[in-house]
Amino acid sequence: MEQKIKLIGILLVFVVFLACKEQVKDVITEVKQEPKKEAAEKAKPNGIVNGVKQVWIDADLAVGKKNIGKPGYSDVDDGYAVLQLLQADNVKINGLSTVFGNNSVDNAFAIGNYISKEFAAQKIEVYKGAATPINLDSVVTNDAVEAMAAALKKQPLTILAIGPATNVGLLLLKYPELQSQIVEVVLVAGRRTPLDYFKIGNKGVLAKDLNFDLDNTAFRVLLEHKVSLVFCPYEISSKVWIKQEDLEALKNTTPGMKWLATASQPWIEQWKNQGADGFNPFDVMASHYIIAPQDIISEPLQARLEINLDDTVKDNNNEVYKSYLLCTEENGAPVTYCYDVVPGYHQKLMETFKK
Repeated sequence: MEQKIKLIGILLVFVVFLACKEQVKDVITEVKQEPKKEAAEKAKPNGIVNGVKQVWIDADLAVGKKNIGKPGYSDVDDGYAVLQLLQADNVKINGLSTVFGNNSVDNAFAIGNYISKEFAAQKIEVYKGAATPINLDSVVTNDAVEAMAAALKKQPLTILAIGPATNVGLLLLKYPELQSQIVEVVLVAGRRTPLDYFKIGNKGVLAKDLNFDLDNTAFRVLLEHKVSLVFCPYEISSKVWIKQEDLEALKNTTPGMKWLATASQPWIEQWKNQGADGFNPFDVMASHYIIAPQDIISEPLQARLEINLDDTVKDNNNEVYKSYLLCTEENGAPVTYCYDVVPGYHQKLMETFKK
């Protein structure tokens, strides 16, 4: 019996020794892995040089242009977004590419060159991009894609994509290895549910989620390539207004804002005709996020594509469907979803315009 007790004691000591050894091993493993984790965090590109954020703009500029194929004028908010970044002290624009969308890519290219020549302190190179959505049967590059790729090979960049995401989608298809050089892509698109209508004025006009609707495939490419994405949808822009008194004030600031405020008159008149007393500066929510993200309220969500009835078709008796870019708490790719602005935002916004 005494020998059995001794044997049991020895076995217990041996078991305790093995357990302690495993715990020490786990601690050593954690200690070894921690520096690797810290190194990975430090290696993650942030696209900031000497406190200045390095940015590429991809836009469907349409300031002052009449619509193609329908009456009225095209959006002006893309012009405000570009000029806002031009005037920001903490941003350097490394290039400006253009894309179809609100108008033709040719008109967007012409406006981009005009802005660069007339209002940029230092000339910004402008590149013509896609004129049509991505065709997966024939993925063709363009000047904008090649210029963006060349810039990303030199340094990490934040991309402001305020038109259809076609050029960025083509970039990822042609140069998937550059995904790690993209800090984030800030876009104007998305909603929470198919019933979150984009109401313009009070006369029943429902707008499209145009940037997404014009090229679903491009957004799918972005989601599948796991790029860091920031969505500034109608939900946030519907809470911000540019009114007639704002345009009058902007005419007395910089030459660029004077030009833009004057060109905005036909645009604001269209909104007034729909019962509004101003217009929502959609694209500016995205540019402002880049300049001062602390002014924009956001949350992490999951984004996915989903087919539902087309909300812009009246009397839609289960006949017309379309894809939606939906952002919810589950089932999708992780994104940052911007949905509101901080108190006193309008004054902050106007100050960025008047610099």
